Amino acid sequence: MCFIALWDRAPLIEPTYVVASDGVRAMMESALTARDRVGVQDFVLLENHTSEAAFIENLRKRFKENLIYTYIGSVLVSVNPYKDLEIYTKNHMERYRGVNFYEVSPHLYAVSDNSYRSMRTERKDQCILISGESGAGKTEASKKILQYYAVTCPASEHVQTIKDRLLQSNPVLEAFGNAKTLRNDNSSRFGKYMDIQFDFKGAPVGGHIINYLLEKSRVVHQNHGERNFHIFYQLIEGGEEDLLRRLGLERNPQQYQYLVKSISCCRKYPGNCPKVSSINDRSDWKVVRKALTVIGFSEDEVEELLNIIASVLHLGNVQYGGEDSGNACITSDTQIKYLARLMSPLNLEQASSARDALSKAVYGRTFTWLVNKINASLAYTDDSYKNWSVIGLLDIYGFEVFQNNSFEQFCINYCNEKLQQLFIELTLKSEQEEYEAEGITWEPVQYFNNKIICDLVEEKFKGIISILDEECLRPGDASDITFLEKLEDTVGGHPHFVTHKLADGKTRKVMGRDEFRLLHYAGEVNYNVNGFLDKNNDLLFRNLKEVMCMSENKILNQCFDREELTDKKRPDTAATQFKASLAKLMEILMSKEPSYIRCIKPNDSKQAGRFDEVLIRHQVKYLGLMENLRVRRAGFAYRRRYEVFLQRYKSLCPDTWPNWRGKLADGVATLVKHLGYKPEEYKLGRSKIFIRFPKTLFATEDALETRKHSLGESPQHVLLSLPTIGIQAWWRGILARRRAQRRRQAADTIRRFIKGFIYRHQERCPENEYFLDYVRYSFLMKLRRNLPKNVLDKSWPTPPAALTEASEHLRKMCMQNMVWTYCKRISPEWKHQMEQKMIASEIFKDKKDNYPQSVPKLFVSTRLNGEEINPKVLQALGTEKMKYAVPVTKYDRKGYKARPRQLLLTANCAIIVEEAKLKQRIDYKALKGVSVSSLSDGLFVLHVPSDDNKQKGDVVLQSDHVIETLTKVAICADKINNININQGSITFTVGQGKEGIIDFTPGSELLVAKAKNGHLSVTAPRLNSR
Repeated sequence: MCFIALWDRAPLIEPTYVVASDGVRAMMESALTARDRVGVQDFVLLENHTSEAAFIENLRKRFKENLIYTYIGSVLVSVNPYKDLEIYTKNHMERYRGVNFYEVSPHLYAVSDNSYRSMRTERKDQCILISGESGAGKTEASKKILQYYAVTCPASEHVQTIKDRLLQSNPVLEAFGNAKTLRNDNSSRFGKYMDIQFDFKGAPVGGHIINYLLEKSRVVHQNHGERNFHIFYQLIEGGEEDLLRRLGLERNPQQYQYLVKSISCCRKYPGNCPKVSSINDRSDWKVVRKALTVIGFSEDEVEELLNIIASVLHLGNVQYGGEDSGNACITSDTQIKYLARLMSPLNLEQASSARDALSKAVYGRTFTWLVNKINASLAYTDDSYKNWSVIGLLDIYGFEVFQNNSFEQFCINYCNEKLQQLFIELTLKSEQEEYEAEGITWEPVQYFNNKIICDLVEEKFKGIISILDEECLRPGDASDITFLEKLEDTVGGHPHFVTHKLADGKTRKVMGRDEFRLLHYAGEVNYNVNGFLDKNNDLLFRNLKEVMCMSENKILNQCFDREELTDKKRPDTAATQFKASLAKLMEILMSKEPSYIRCIKPNDSKQAGRFDEVLIRHQVKYLGLMENLRVRRAGFAYRRRYEVFLQRYKSLCPDTWPNWRGKLADGVATLVKHLGYKPEEYKLGRSKIFIRFPKTLFATEDALETRKHSLGESPQHVLLSLPTIGIQAWWRGILARRRAQRRRQAADTIRRFIKGFIYRHQERCPENEYFLDYVRYSFLMKLRRNLPKNVLDKSWPTPPAALTEASEHLRKMCMQNMVWTYCKRISPEWKHQMEQKMIASEIFKDKKDNYPQSVPKLFVSTRLNGEEINPKVLQALGTEKMKYAVPVTKYDRKGYKARPRQLLLTANCAIIVEEAKLKQRIDYKALKGVSVSSLSDGLFVLHVPSDDNKQKGDVVLQSDHVIETLTKVAICADKINNININQGSITFTVGQGKEGIIDFTPGSELLVAKAKNGHLSVTAPRLNSR
């Protein structure tokens, strides 16, 4: 039975209960009558969908009932409960496995399974975008998704290894990339995109991780009440005594400057924040060590990795004092005395900055190495199969607004602007594609296009990043303040940009002079420019790089490449690198089918059950949830496939109950007509019904609830008589046996095919005869469907090996038959035309430029009719029959003056006519040959013997139909092999032993004139390249 959950209820199954960590039992699904208590499970069904208050109230109702998941169409909204809910067990995984998206209540597993099934059935890569602010539960969501795939996907020994490594990559990356912040005890301080690769069976066989913008500044400084990265505390608290001794560490975080730079009210260590009640560093250390082994780290690699972590702590303890010269000197007793040489001649402030820069560079590059190492262990090594499918997981920082916002928040919020732009575009695109696929008219949706903000940040030469890079690279005294001034000069007039100088009096009161404000899609954010240039440059002194390249630590050797020392090109700035990586991320996401999980933090104090409406309203705004809901509700609130809709509500109409035998569309039309739906309330697509208003659907649901009670009391539900049950069982048995027989036959056929394929190269035998016969039959049927259509069609299906000879005979017979059929249909006139065209092709193809233009034009019998030829000429011809006549231009032998003439061809000679006079008669026997150029001009020369007294010399003529004319001359004079095509020039006899020359040159237009050297110059355009 098909069940569609429209709001949280389970009218056809028993209610499911969950036990919260505090022992409170809460209902997951409620009956229809509890709609007011638990709200709707899809915000699209909110009656007042434009009201933010109604949106938040629906979230509140569900949160109070421990229903932390709600849909906006296919988007999942998740509220962090800050307690353990028993809704992630294997039983829950099985409940959502392979089930239609809307058949069960909203859940992370529903989105995961829907993406997985779409990847398998549609063979299209998927991605799941998880977003939200720190503490909203993004990292936990990504871990739950990985666990779901690890449990529910097919497994083998290799697959199990990959599953384990995928799962164990999380604690390692969390240790090195997560930290305790004011908002979250396990805050990801980097963005992560992970590809999970699946083979054709749907099993995970590999993975790949891309990391974005690690917060390296945390290594050397943390805000009030925050901690450094977890790995430092885990190593100190959980590391074995022997390990700590080798690393030169003490089991006391208070001894290390990089761990006590923040001030907090901590129970164990007043004045710093190493201990957090929700974090067990010692236990986490064991998990990380085990995970490193599972991923494939050797003991030597782990040792060297931990050496780097310890070195960073030691580096932080390097203290400086000032010399009389003003230079810095190291005052602390440490193992790295060589820093004294490296840091001179820096002053105290520069030396401290250089030390911190080195610490950040070492940690940041080590983190990148760590990600690459994990990728190597997850790489799919089977080269025989490349076409795997992919599901991507994007766990990236949400929109951030702090009391003091710096370069990191600027980059993070720029990233969120790009993701919001992508989110709206893809949501609109998927909506429009669904409407078009169903034949429903799409009405354009008005929405805020944040491209204007993205351009403000990233536009070439004029965007904030370009201006920041320009300030970082320009010579002179560039500073954070000059950067701010440059912004005011360049983008000061932008509607989404404000500074203290440009603001009105009211805004100036809440803005510092060293701040600029961006009006993001999610709201206004003030950014303090102090530190922007240093963080964007992210530079390291060359001598420090040289020392790192000389390190004996193999990991550091890989992190610091010696090529950096010889490469004179300045490395890209941090903002430019982030912009480029973000552009690549957008390309990756655009190439996949997206699903969305929007995570919300209910309160800042991490208390279970507390719902802070002000905080949640802020998150609803910057996550763009109302905008998404408005886009989804712009047309129809509810849409379902016909079979699903009819199956659920068929009992409401006598014509569709108990079964509808006709077309599904007709059944749904009959049902909604009986229910009294008005035309403006619904539309019928090609395979779905679209309902515009939630109230229409709720009324239908209420009618269904009432109908269930009446059905339970109707005579139709009285127990059927035993004979009726017997007949039904007998008929079902027959149908089942028929299905079983068909399955057996199908299995036998598949088995015979597989065996035949295995023995296909052997002589005919019982094992392969069925397969070979089918291959022959299949080839002949394919040949029958794909026979050549005409004599020019040379296509022919590739035959199997056994039919190669027969196929060749068939091909020849087919061609002979087509040629014979074609020849029978040719008329004498058309045959004569083709013979002339063949001769023209033989003479001119690939030799003369204007030949291709003549091919589609038919040759005519004559270019002059009887009226155009003087009667005296016809009388002079007497009994000679004229075969062809064409107007030509004759060029005099001496001055090359152009004169109009007519060229007549008879059976015996060619005659040149001037009005009523026969000016020259050239017998074909006396015609030595014909010369023509290779260009597109129409000039040609008739060569005659120089010792013939009857002839005055060779004749230079020009015809507008030169291909046709010369073909006729060649046929009439039988001089096919005497047509000469020349390149460059033609030499001809003028008379009395004198010679003339015609020079041919390519040009833009046709020009014929006498040149200064006495030659006849012909310029002709080049029509075709030969």
